[in-house]
Amino acid sequence: MFRTAVRNVLAHKARLLMTVLAVMLGVAFVSGTLVFTNTISQAQQSSSAKGFDHVDVAVEPESQPDRGDRLAPPPQLSEALLKKAAQVPGADSAIGSLQGFTALAGKDGKLVGTGFSTQGGNYWGSHDPRHPLETGRAPHGPHEVAIDAKTAERTGYKVGDTVRVSVDGPVLTPKISGIFTTDDGTVAAGGSLTLFDTPTAQRLFHKEGAYDRIDVEAAAGVSQHALQTQLDDVLPKDRASTATARQLADDQAETIASSMDSFRTTLLMFAGIALFVGIFLIANTFTMLVAQRTKELALLRAVGASRKQVTRSVLFEAFVVGTIAAVAGLAVGVGIGAGLRAVMGATGVTLPDGPLVISPGTVAASLAVGILVTMLAAWLPGRRAAKIPPVAAMNSVHATATTKSLVLRNTLGALLTAAGTAVVLYATSMQDMDSAQLPLGLGAVLLVIGIFVLTPLLSRPLIAAAGPLLRAFGVSGKLARLNAVRNPRRTAATSAALMIGLTLITGMTVIAGSSQQAVDKMATSALKADYVVSMANGSSLSPEVEKKLDGADGVTAVSGLRNAPARIANSTEYLTGVNGRTIGDLTDLPLKNGAFTVGGKDVVVDDDTAKEKGWKAGTTFPVTYEDGSKQRLTVAGIYEGNELISGILLDNATLTPHIGDPSDMQVMVKTAGGTSDAAQSGLIKALGDNPAIQVQDKQDISEGIAKTVTLMLNMLYGLLAMAVIVAVLGVVNTLAMSVFERSQEIGMLRAIGLDRRGIKRMVRLESLVISLFGGVLGIGLGVFFGWAGGKLISGSLDTYEMVLPWGRLGLFLALAALVGVLAALWPARRAARLNMLAAIKAE
Repeated sequence: MFRTAVRNVLAHKARLLMTVLAVMLGVAFVSGTLVFTNTISQAQQSSSAKGFDHVDVAVEPESQPDRGDRLAPPPQLSEALLKKAAQVPGADSAIGSLQGFTALAGKDGKLVGTGFSTQGGNYWGSHDPRHPLETGRAPHGPHEVAIDAKTAERTGYKVGDTVRVSVDGPVLTPKISGIFTTDDGTVAAGGSLTLFDTPTAQRLFHKEGAYDRIDVEAAAGVSQHALQTQLDDVLPKDRASTATARQLADDQAETIASSMDSFRTTLLMFAGIALFVGIFLIANTFTMLVAQRTKELALLRAVGASRKQVTRSVLFEAFVVGTIAAVAGLAVGVGIGAGLRAVMGATGVTLPDGPLVISPGTVAASLAVGILVTMLAAWLPGRRAAKIPPVAAMNSVHATATTKSLVLRNTLGALLTAAGTAVVLYATSMQDMDSAQLPLGLGAVLLVIGIFVLTPLLSRPLIAAAGPLLRAFGVSGKLARLNAVRNPRRTAATSAALMIGLTLITGMTVIAGSSQQAVDKMATSALKADYVVSMANGSSLSPEVEKKLDGADGVTAVSGLRNAPARIANSTEYLTGVNGRTIGDLTDLPLKNGAFTVGGKDVVVDDDTAKEKGWKAGTTFPVTYEDGSKQRLTVAGIYEGNELISGILLDNATLTPHIGDPSDMQVMVKTAGGTSDAAQSGLIKALGDNPAIQVQDKQDISEGIAKTVTLMLNMLYGLLAMAVIVAVLGVVNTLAMSVFERSQEIGMLRAIGLDRRGIKRMVRLESLVISLFGGVLGIGLGVFFGWAGGKLISGSLDTYEMVLPWGRLGLFLALAALVGVLAALWPARRAARLNMLAAIKAE
């Protein structure tokens, strides 16, 4: 039986090629994902570990307990603690470390690096072992900085150049005193590191006389553990905690690995989709192969082969095919992993250096996935073949599905579809989005499986609907329609692969487009301000920014949004400080009750908070500020909140005296002449052409949202393209084998007058009908899932309304048609080239 199975694989190489390609693509996606993420993770861990070369024990702040009368301030390490750590008998030296966001402008005026990859810190004394100087000297005073060598190389800066730097808003123009090398992982990944002397860094990062961490190096002969013990004995346990460099490196490695998990899971999810789609192709292929070998298998049964032997022979064929595909997929995946790294580098994303990592786990996972998926998909056709009685198989009695089996299939499909629809509708009625995700996912899976089971039943009416259009192509069109519904199960399995891919693409497009419009509507309708000023990386702004904007030419109203924690009714809430005089001119927040008055003890509260607290206009409530001061505030009015502005709004004049280090999330600005290029340029100049600050009008905010959504969708389309490619292979495989099965029929059609062009047209139209059938089902399911997902989102996003992107839906349907046309090229050509006499005589 095994020899027979091997001969069958060798005899059907061409027919099994598509199956090999489908499995290979899925495995390549899996192995490529694992290789890429493992390589990046290990490179980041190695780079991070180098940062602890000059640290044996790190002293970090101990979190302070929340005292009832006052909110605990952020913990800091004092100069006294630094000196005490340096004097421990086992310590050789101690360094105080600071870190914070620092934007550095290149010679073109643009921000070097992006977001949180632009960091700053302190250079320790005249010689910092963490940052050995390559050229120049250590920075001294507020007018000097040192920059890392990679940033200097990218920007062209050298010692003596004047640079523009910003920490929290105002622009600084120090000179470069030195250029240093560093093993910092952020720099290795394309970021920048700007260092000030310690007093300047403490002032700029608002940590006067304090440090984020104290790095202690052990004296010769003293172990890390022994030094840690000595430090624990002398440092106050309620203010500082210690960790060895080994512990820090392990924690950092765990953090990096954890950060890669979500990225890896996302990619593997799409790989799973491609493999799931591939299962239909594999099952279809083996079903047709088994059907073509029915008499051969019946003969084997007649001469003594058992059912188990027949099933095992089919599974062995699948094992051989799966092994070949898995090995090829692993090889291709390694290339994909290396290619992804190169592509990201070419697009400007700098990744840490390191070798390509091909772990034993990656090899084992790739082989297991490829072999198991193939054998699982082939098991049902093999089992079905083994159950056919030998005499019935030889006489082709088994060829037509029984009425009982069709009724059973349709009943099961209807039950699954109904159950899936019910679970999805139940999920949409839930209030909590997090709780609804599991039932929504379960319902979606049940519904997709149910529709797949019902596709043979659905294929007849849906394909029949295309009859009037196919009549225009004469005999070829009529034959194409009949061929498409001749074997509904095969048509269903072929179209299902395309259906799944288009379901995901359509659903994501509907949700993303509707969410974009909702956020856009919310962002533009809630603001009357002409511009919103914020940091490029989302961090807070210095109060100096609001002051500079308030004094700029043409500015009529300005207000910063300032957050601060406070205790209200034994719970910690965040208050939002605004300019009480101008906030009404800058926002458009519908008032539900009371008056929109912000000033002194009067505050306004969003409707959700008011409902939760049981407040109404005129209610007074006690508040304990961050510094422990207490006050009673009065609810002057209740407004309709949104994602941009919500919570308790009070005057900055009331809030700021109780904040130790005030800063703004953003600043809203209104100008005399409204939005214009001149007004925007004036605001940018007033802020010193700061590379770290962005000045956006409503259109900029809208385009920023659109850009983010478009980028996300393009990534998803790229990932789902794998599933569509597998679907194309499925259609090609089905048509090719269908042409082989119908050789006699095609030969007869040729003999009675249908020319080669008519044969080609018949196969192409058949492919087109099957692909459009899958496309219609996929788009329909995708719209339904998009609606269901939108119902969950609308619970937290009031402006959400489902928007059907008709242009893209039409494009997806055209894509399905294109799949059908391309997939039919080779089978149609093959059918047209058949020798009619040889085909008529074929068994």
